[in-house]
Amino acid sequence: MLKNFTMKKIALLVSLFFLIIGCSNDNVRNRNPFIPNYSFSININANLPSYSGLQSAINPIIIPDNGSHPTLIVMKISETDYRAWDANCPNQYPSACSQMVLNGINAKCPCDDIEYSLFDGVSIDGSGEYTVKPYRVEVLQPNIIRISN
Repeated sequence: MLKNFTMKKIALLVSLFFLIIGCSNDNVRNRNPFIPNYSFSININANLPSYSGLQSAINPIIIPDNGSHPTLIVMKISETDYRAWDANCPNQYPSACSQMVLNGINAKCPCDDIEYSLFDGVSIDGSGEYTVKPYRVEVLQPNIIRISN
């Protein structure tokens, strides 16, 4: 009976150990030496004509830099899930050609032709060292979201 109890404790500790080392810190994705850390918060109303593309799921739009936030790529996944990304190419310093362009549900860097998924920010062919920089998205109301860093 005591041996069985000890084995259960060992199994629990081993499971807990692997659970702890298996967890990843999302901040590692944000530690990109090429893209500055902008501090901003912007509310987006998809009912406005300039953001109407966000009324449909899987229809990414680019929101240009207006001086208070970086250029953003935003995509609605579902009524409660949106993704927002920095539009700068993640594997190069900002330059004249480092602004990503939309290619369907992906974003492509014109300088190095690396393409990234707008679902997870990872390069399609696995060649990018860094992922696209994600930003926090909070759904405030239907068709109104807040994007922040």
